[in-house]
Amino acid sequence: MTPRAGSALWLLKHEVRMFFFNAGLGAKKKRGARRGLSMASTAMWLGAFLLLHVVAYGILSHTGVAAQHVPHAVVMGLTGIYAVAVSMMLSQGLKSSVEVLFERGDLDLLLSSPLASRGIFAVRLAGIVVGVASFYLFMLAPVAHVGLALGQYRWLGIYPVVIGTAAIAASLAMLFTLGLVRVLGIRRTRVVAQVIGALSGAMAFLLSQLYAHSLDGPRQRFSDWVGPLLAPGAAFGPDSSLWLPGRAILGAPLPLLALSIVALIVFVLTIGFTHRFFVHGVQQAVSLVRVARAPSGGQGYRFGRSLTRVVIAKEWRLIARDPQLISQVLLQLLYMLPLCLLLLTKGGGAGLAGVGASLTFLCGSLTGSLAWVIIAAEDAPDLLRAAPSSMATIRRAKLAAVALPAPALMALPLLWVLLRDPLSALLMAATVGAAVTSSAMIAMWCGRPAARADFKARGKANFLSNALEMLNGFAWAGLAYLLLMMSTAHAMSHTMLIGAVGLMVIAIGIGLLGWLFRQREH
Repeated sequence: MTPRAGSALWLLKHEVRMFFFNAGLGAKKKRGARRGLSMASTAMWLGAFLLLHVVAYGILSHTGVAAQHVPHAVVMGLTGIYAVAVSMMLSQGLKSSVEVLFERGDLDLLLSSPLASRGIFAVRLAGIVVGVASFYLFMLAPVAHVGLALGQYRWLGIYPVVIGTAAIAASLAMLFTLGLVRVLGIRRTRVVAQVIGALSGAMAFLLSQLYAHSLDGPRQRFSDWVGPLLAPGAAFGPDSSLWLPGRAILGAPLPLLALSIVALIVFVLTIGFTHRFFVHGVQQAVSLVRVARAPSGGQGYRFGRSLTRVVIAKEWRLIARDPQLISQVLLQLLYMLPLCLLLLTKGGGAGLAGVGASLTFLCGSLTGSLAWVIIAAEDAPDLLRAAPSSMATIRRAKLAAVALPAPALMALPLLWVLLRDPLSALLMAATVGAAVTSSAMIAMWCGRPAARADFKARGKANFLSNALEMLNGFAWAGLAYLLLMMSTAHAMSHTMLIGAVGLMVIAIGIGLLGWLFRQREH
């Protein structure tokens, strides 16, 4: 049954369709064919869903959750998983709020239609809830299904917990986004919300790595401090309300009812108290006029800078103006922080080799991302070709803009290693430099013209370049690990030496393949 045009269900169906399309799950529309998932994609997703059922059966059939009294350790573990999921949901909700409010560009058309603004806002918020909850239902619904088949009915609480938590996270994300609009304005809100979304999503990973790689003394003191608080009768004991999310996941009636009521109240209040400001924010975004302030003292012209410096400044300025690119690149930088912490706490032997390999791979990956943005996603290639300068000079300037950020970020860790082990620092600098240079060259040789909006799906558009960059990163990272192991542990063997030579040959061969498959100019 097709929903009536203009109804709430009709708009919600469109929101869900847009979510799957933006997530890359929609097939390209061919002439005479229906829009939707292809047969191969449908079979792949169904296979993955069935495989999750098999995994869930293997877990539930060997746990004691079917017993009348669930161990408190299980409740604590589920509450911890719930906390991580909430942070990820808030991250996704912030990104979705920015997208539906400012980036899709269709709200002004909807608000000029006969539809009520309250209904439009409610459907937009419901669409964010569906988008936030869909991934977690896909991953966790098999547990509920297998639990039902095994007689463990308590696992059916996964459905209301996921949907209710998604409603709360989406509502809070929307409130936060609209609050930022009131305080910072439209332009700054887009950047700040994207960055905060990236930070909140990676925070759980960073905290876990901070605890795992901390020194034994502080970790033991932290455990000694937390232990008494978790004892029976203490503030966070088994009877504490802190563990209500874990009990709700296990189907406890009162926690489930409380979570559902809170989710409904938050969702309704968000619609009731913010939809007018929602309309005002959209009108502000539509009527936003980009007029720069006149510089004090009159217009100044600086012609003394070289072309290379001008191109580098131009590329970095364009990246700084794009909130999506900032958030995506920032995520890659955040994952370097635990590696630097590990380098400071356990920077010797295999630890240093592992950190050097990881930093080499991440620097190459960051350079590949920047190369795609600066080289492949150039907004005005025809204008550059018409410039009174050779394309070789412009390409060299672009390569400099691509290659400089990663070594600059590595300067402090390398300096720390240099003061303690100069040979290891030189080896790390060599592998990082090689990975950065080869990633930039592969992107320049094999890159295809693309739009900056396709940053998330860049791997699908050019499989060859993406595969070569990935293999290149693994080769240089493996070489870094072997070289650092031989220099720090003094464990040079024929196997390590042959492996290092082989990885160097592979890395050079990958670069040659990129040069052979380069896009020749016509």
